[in-house]
Amino acid sequence: MSLTCTSHRDPDKFPAVQLFLLAIVRLAEPIALTSIFPYAWAFIKRLHIGNEDDASFYAGLLISSFALAEASMGMYWGGLSDRVGRKPVLLLGCVGTMFSMIMVGFATNLWVAVLGRAIGGLLNGNIGVIQTMVGELVTKPEHEPKAYSIMPFVWSIGTIIGPAIGGTFADPHDSFPNMFPKGSLFDRFPYLLPNLICAGMLFMSIVLGYFLLEETHPDMQPRVLLPDDTFLSENTPLIETSDAMKRPAVDLRDENYGTMRARDIQNASLTLKTIERQPSYNVFSKKIMAVIVSLSIFTYHSMTFDHLLPIFFEDDRVPSSQSFGIFKVLSPFYSPGGLGLSLQSVGMIMAVQGVIALFMQAVIFPLMAERLGVYRLFILVTVLHPIVYVIMPTLLFIPERLLYPAIYFCLVVRNFFSILLYPLLLILIKEATPSFSVLGKVNGLAASAGAACRMIAPPVAGYLYSVGRKMDCTALAWYGSMFVAVIGAIQCFQVKRDRSRDVGGDDSIGQHSGSDGEVTPAAETA
Repeated sequence: MSLTCTSHRDPDKFPAVQLFLLAIVRLAEPIALTSIFPYAWAFIKRLHIGNEDDASFYAGLLISSFALAEASMGMYWGGLSDRVGRKPVLLLGCVGTMFSMIMVGFATNLWVAVLGRAIGGLLNGNIGVIQTMVGELVTKPEHEPKAYSIMPFVWSIGTIIGPAIGGTFADPHDSFPNMFPKGSLFDRFPYLLPNLICAGMLFMSIVLGYFLLEETHPDMQPRVLLPDDTFLSENTPLIETSDAMKRPAVDLRDENYGTMRARDIQNASLTLKTIERQPSYNVFSKKIMAVIVSLSIFTYHSMTFDHLLPIFFEDDRVPSSQSFGIFKVLSPFYSPGGLGLSLQSVGMIMAVQGVIALFMQAVIFPLMAERLGVYRLFILVTVLHPIVYVIMPTLLFIPERLLYPAIYFCLVVRNFFSILLYPLLLILIKEATPSFSVLGKVNGLAASAGAACRMIAPPVAGYLYSVGRKMDCTALAWYGSMFVAVIGAIQCFQVKRDRSRDVGGDDSIGQHSGSDGEVTPAAETA
């Protein structure tokens, strides 16, 4: 069966159905990737690797192994999707992640788990491919904020379900001893059950994507059965393709056979060769690289937050009566231990964080984007982002009766900045791309850069946490993230956005009107 299907979509209308299907395929992935967060630290401690103080570092290695492999292959998958289509690469990424989950579930030592995560990352280029598909589905600029908020919205739903699955079903013998007795499969492999649940969701998304999702690559749109008024561009073949069942290549009964039609075909072939000589675009232009650097910085400190959150919450709490004097409380560097919460509590807190993110994405982002505009909102949330990492260590000094309200306040602040920033960066990347012909490569480059930062962030943050824990200063890791966020607040002013944009035509992304009215590629205006 072909991976493409006939489309009758009106390019001027918002592609709600296809974006919904793409969201379903996308949903299983954040569930699978975030389900490990609540139990990664506990998994490492169960394996008795090194000292307990080093568990956060090894947990960072486990989580980052996926991103390491993904970073090495992201641009390859983006380029391959430019050649073979978006849909096959997308589905292959889901298959790779599914087998990765099963391998991690059966892992009995750290290196098997790391290998399983790495295999999933090697086969997964979905971040860049999905961004490309959204860019190809949405051709009108006024639809961009709404469209580009859908995938982060879906990611937020995944971050509700994923940690809830990981926190609830990890080590089921301890949580549900009657259903999973001692000596059973899930007692011997305590982290298999959440991985099997996530693998099943991935399998369902693969089936739905295969049968219902359309190919979005402009050069691979089906030509048969398209309406007569279908928009034609330079990518539209001039010669009809042969189909022995529907339309023969040659009709010998045609009275014009062998006369002018043959000459017309020859002329059309010459015209086609001229069109195929497309201009080359520089994907490493200043304009593109400025946005990718901004995305990379954000990805790094955002990933450190996601990694540190469960560790900080699950780490043993030091009783305030034993160690919190007035001078120590006033010191920004005295911050012993964590909050001492249970694994199940952490899973539910992370699920609530997903609900908060969902609200920010669905309600706050559209309002803020409409009021302030894409660029001004981007500058605002980037400049204020370091606040998130300053307030997190203060939770250590909150009385226990107020701890949960304080936690949720911190999560609201964090999600306000991070959830708003990501879709803004996606919009800016699309606008900086000079042509749809290199959109897959640009998004692949952005995905590789982001994956490289996700690879580095967990072990670095884990190492800083381990060092800080020995010094009674677990805030050290949070302050390290704050320092990177400050760099991002300075760098964001290097991202430029032209006020006027040419919105005509399929291939007009990243093109802007010059002073004399001619259209110039964004790579050249940078």
